[in-house]
Amino acid sequence: MTRWCPELAPGVHLRHDRVRGTDLLLLPERVVVLEGSAGDVLRLCDGRHDVPAIVAELSRRYPDAPVSAEVPEFLGRTRDEGWLR
Repeated sequence: MTRWCPELAPGVHLRHDRVRGTDLLLLPERVVVLEGSAGDVLRLCDGRHDVPAIVAELSRRYPDAPVSAEVPEFLGRTRDEGWLR
């Protein structure tokens, strides 16, 4: 099985909205307002980090959060939505 190194799908852009103080995912004809640390997760989706590396980095940043359970699930959902490849 090949390892998955997620990256934003073509046409999908991650931006920080200074007015709202939150991250946005810009999609063709749609904007998704990200909550919590979703922007931090997606910033690591650069095509170089595989899922275990993303989980390890976020576990280091957020030691008390349930990263190992939530991040792979979040990445799978975003891939199903077509936001990641």
